Amino acid sequence: MSLIPEKPLAISPSLAATIGLEEAVLLQALSEMVCHGEPESSKGFQWLSTTWHQLQKITPFWGPEEIQRISVSLRDKGVLLIASAPFTESEELRFAFNEQAISRDIQAPSTTQKQGARTIAPRWKPESEILRQLDQYNIPTEFITGQLPEFITYWTERNEPQFSWGSKFIKHILRLWRTQQTESAKRGQQAAMNNNWQPSQDAMEILTRQAGINGNFVEDAIPEFVLYWMERGDASNTWNSRFIMHVKRQWARFTTAMEHDSEPRLLPADWQPSEELYEVLILANISRTFAERLVPEFILYWRDSGQIHSSWNTKFLQQVKREWSRQQSASSQVITNGQQQRPHRSNSTRSSNLIDELSDRSWAST
Repeated sequence: MSLIPEKPLAISPSLAATIGLEEAVLLQALSEMVCHGEPESSKGFQWLSTTWHQLQKITPFWGPEEIQRISVSLRDKGVLLIASAPFTESEELRFAFNEQAISRDIQAPSTTQKQGARTIAPRWKPESEILRQLDQYNIPTEFITGQLPEFITYWTERNEPQFSWGSKFIKHILRLWRTQQTESAKRGQQAAMNNNWQPSQDAMEILTRQAGINGNFVEDAIPEFVLYWMERGDASNTWNSRFIMHVKRQWARFTTAMEHDSEPRLLPADWQPSEELYEVLILANISRTFAERLVPEFILYWRDSGQIHSSWNTKFLQQVKREWSRQQSASSQVITNGQQQRPHRSNSTRSSNLIDELSDRSWAST
């Protein structure tokens, strides 16, 4: 009676010593599947697709994570070719054997025992198969060859033997390439503020549709936002997110300031802007000192006119923004450029509600 209830996996000791025990076991398991499967020929290789269910029958001692790890190790060593998504996500492995690499690694026992691991040669160069493997990652040849002198120098100084310098070089290049790509992406995404900046359509929809903020109010905040960040000179990859937060803060202050200022009346002789209004101006990067200088002129004009309004804070906010716009236009084109991109709208605000009146931009064209 046999103590082994199933067909054993036979592995090559020399191959296990060269590429690793786990790698040799998986390689043998995949070889068994190829022998009993129907591989497809493509670009000189025999490709076969297998599933987690099929692999589990041959290697029940491994889970998907182990299959993913070991198959990637075989790929990095140039032994296995993989043309499928990560195994832990798809639970499918489409693979082909790199016959040249396997033949190179499986040497005669006597040769392997004599040579074993070896230090890197002073004039070591990656074989064409190694370059082909790296080419699958779309890594430029110039980048690969540019790393070779440093790679040789580093391992010559360490004087550490390796079974496969090709595998070591692949890992080295992949690590450097991914680091460079990550850094390049970060630099590419960050940009300084410029006077032509506009929020994205998605940002506008978030503010107007989802947050329910008046569209004119949002557009009025653009020049202030641009001017503030241009003066600071910062670079960012999240300008739209910053703008959304900026407008939401202004709108919250804005609506709070108007909740207690809705009764139509003449402007009192001792009228003063509310503290909430000054907070709105500060969020718009307009100083309190600048606004306070306009209070006497504002009171004089509207008391002489004899008109009544439901929100004198609204009227004052409009005047401050108008004067601030004029002042900035005298020294910079930032505000002017921002206004030229705004659509024209009617000057009539008599029938608008309180929020619409405060959001009105008619002051910008007077």
